[in-house]
Amino acid sequence: MDSSAPAAATPSRALVIGAGLGGLAAAMRLGAKGYAVTVFDRLDSPGGRGSAIERNGHRFDLGPTIVTVPQLLRELWSECGRDFDADVDLRALDPFYEIRWQDGSRFTARQDTDAMRAEVARLSPEDLPGYERFLEDSAARYRFGFEDLGRRSMHRFRDLLTVLPTFARLRADRSVASHAARRFRDPRLRMAFSFHPLFIGGDPFHVTSMYILVSHLEKEFGVHYAIGGVAAIARAMARVVAEQGGEVRQGAEVDEILIENGKATGVRLVDGSVDRADVVVSNADAGHTYERLLRNHPRRRWTQAKLGRRRWSMGLYVWYFGTRGTAGMWSDVGHHTILNGPRYKGLLRDIFLRGKLGDDMSLYIHRPSVTDPSVAPEGDDTFYALSPVPHLGHAKPADWEAEAERYQEKVAAQLETVIPGFRDRITASHVMTPADFRDRYLSPHGSGFSIEPRILQSAWFRPHNVSEEASGLYLVGAGTHPGAGLPGVISSAEVLGKLVPDPAHPVRPAERLEMAAE
Repeated sequence: MDSSAPAAATPSRALVIGAGLGGLAAAMRLGAKGYAVTVFDRLDSPGGRGSAIERNGHRFDLGPTIVTVPQLLRELWSECGRDFDADVDLRALDPFYEIRWQDGSRFTARQDTDAMRAEVARLSPEDLPGYERFLEDSAARYRFGFEDLGRRSMHRFRDLLTVLPTFARLRADRSVASHAARRFRDPRLRMAFSFHPLFIGGDPFHVTSMYILVSHLEKEFGVHYAIGGVAAIARAMARVVAEQGGEVRQGAEVDEILIENGKATGVRLVDGSVDRADVVVSNADAGHTYERLLRNHPRRRWTQAKLGRRRWSMGLYVWYFGTRGTAGMWSDVGHHTILNGPRYKGLLRDIFLRGKLGDDMSLYIHRPSVTDPSVAPEGDDTFYALSPVPHLGHAKPADWEAEAERYQEKVAAQLETVIPGFRDRITASHVMTPADFRDRYLSPHGSGFSIEPRILQSAWFRPHNVSEEASGLYLVGAGTHPGAGLPGVISSAEVLGKLVPDPAHPVRPAERLEMAAE
């Protein structure tokens, strides 16, 4: 060997905290830039809230169940020189979901505009003109709120100033529910076109009307399901990271982000080991990142007092269960069903403002076995029933150790109205409460979706993708800009990719192959 030859430059390293979908997307984008990436995750499988567990032959998808705006994933894969559709089997759903009310009426949501017009006319013919205007409203907010704001950084105050006129023109100060009330007279349609913020942890009566853009997302791009669940997408993402020469380390929990001379230099794990890098990205909840991982570092913006004043998304009670020999039963219950309780606004007030666990409830019922045979043994079914509940940060939070069994009985009574006799056929069961979200995902107050997406907790007001607390520190995921939901967390990694500089010494393709072989 020629000792006079120059030593090879050490590749620039990036560390990602958390293998949720935002963290994995960030790792893919950093790997595509040429960073040597290591992802640390405390769970035993990738996906974070999008992971899954097995019980008696049933796969329970613990978190998100639908994919909207699939081109975001296709663009992510393309950035890495890969084909998303070669790695993931994505199926379009038709219908998207069915909404049911206490009076027996129903509303079926589909992508086809004529079919949606027919549904609106069936419930309330006089609301058809309002529906047409609502479609125009949602498209305008999509173009501005998603394609513009949602895909670029909002970390500078001048970024906020430049968009204030558009916010004013689109009446972002109004809530989603208030905007729906201006377009629909029928209370059922007001609910059907305003409940979507609940998918990202927001109260429709207080979240900015910008979020009616979700109606346009559904209409324009459809609603999809990945065979194998969202966990299959997470596993595919982890494979891409590995094939780029990166590493996803499961069962490795980060205890602290290391800061030296104002710069993030690495992480310390709970086992005491230290790993150094040029770039640190946190996909942990933004609240956990600032409160716990930076606990030994003075914070300028995200102080304990400021975090304490944030409004957090609601908690979730989720009952996962499998049933024996029911594949041909309950034929009118499809992949997604929304079962409304007797109250809408009052129930949401109890959940978000009063922190009260009510006696009534609304349920989101997921039955993936009608689309994906891999979730259950042949002839069986897999379900989950999700009920929004208060998070644990209210003055008198629910004691879920005492409440869980009683609440399960109330959920079961509601489910009996749509899948009668199901309890006699249960062969597998698993329950998650806000306490489990707190403990499994380190989510502040056990909230299901991090910080609530109110107008003064969105865009510049939300934790930024580039941290003010230390150079070289970045954030992705539900608690950062642009927000929660699968499109939001994937977009947060896209924003990250525009903020992180190209590495000084990128990993070359041959080096990546060597890393992957090791």
